[in-house]
Amino acid sequence: MYEWAIIGGGVHGCTIANYLIKSGKTKIDELLIIDPHKEPIEKWRKLTNRIGMEYLRSPSVHHIDVNAFSLQNFSKSFKHTNFYGHYKRPSLTLFNEHCDSIIKDIRLKDSWEQGRVIHVNKEAGKWKIKTDKGKSVLSNNLVISISVNEQLHIPEWAKDLDIGIAGHVSHIFSEELTSLKNLQPPVVVVGGGITAAHTVIQLCNLFPRKVTLLSRHRLRVHELDSDPGWLGPKYMKYFSEITDYKIRREQITHARHKGSIPKEIYQKLIKLEKQETLRIVYDEVELASQYNSEILLNHKSGTRDLFKTIILATGFESNLPEKSWLKQLIQNEDLMCANCGYPIVSQRLE
Repeated sequence: MYEWAIIGGGVHGCTIANYLIKSGKTKIDELLIIDPHKEPIEKWRKLTNRIGMEYLRSPSVHHIDVNAFSLQNFSKSFKHTNFYGHYKRPSLTLFNEHCDSIIKDIRLKDSWEQGRVIHVNKEAGKWKIKTDKGKSVLSNNLVISISVNEQLHIPEWAKDLDIGIAGHVSHIFSEELTSLKNLQPPVVVVGGGITAAHTVIQLCNLFPRKVTLLSRHRLRVHELDSDPGWLGPKYMKYFSEITDYKIRREQITHARHKGSIPKEIYQKLIKLEKQETLRIVYDEVELASQYNSEILLNHKSGTRDLFKTIILATGFESNLPEKSWLKQLIQNEDLMCANCGYPIVSQRLE
């Protein structure tokens, strides 16, 4: 029997766990975190390492600890450059080491349970959670902290191609793609956001003059992925007064600088293009087909391109994660949901 159970041990799940421990809401032996990976924040580390991220997109006050300036204070023991730009965006190395220190400090791994949740229901006022390992536990409180990062967005034109490491097409965040070094050039990266940009920069080091960035739009430059005003009353006061959840979702979508990159990443791409190490194409694929050992892309502009490898940096599906247990839980507990499919929580996040 646990006081708190958290489904999902990524950045947000670990942030919640750390808060519960440090605020005295619970103790480590009364907390359970269920996650399919062996270690806390494992998926985050794997994906950010794959694309060669050097600095985070978010400012230094965004981290898993309780004190807003915890990351900055932690950085004082480092001698190398830890932050970038006006908003002090932390290096990935610093961010990860800070996470490690918090995880070790609160003994978070003592509460770790590797597995996938397959069923959740309420039983005599307690939450009963079952995993694919055959384990069944009870908890007074339940936090759902799952992500959409297993719902890869595949463009329509790519769905009929042989997607996977054995073929010529792969999503950058696919579990089957373990290393960019083994790709066959020429390579095209499809996407115009920060993931595509990081991936292209890394590929240019591996395969100079054999990399193309294919984006539907001109490169959009924004330092952060949303205006800092959303952190406080500047925008949140007005947003909190909106009662229509459809309008709320529209506001959130509009507030995000989707498919954008910070200035220093933009400058790197332009430099690579001027050096002819990288080719940037602004177009959209209309049709893709297998052509001998390559893939032929027919663009909407009427032009064509042949590539050995296509990497999709097209993000994730933004709808409710396709978890059968979650849909069943929503139905059984009659949870009120918005049009986007997500449950509407109270002021107490219940």
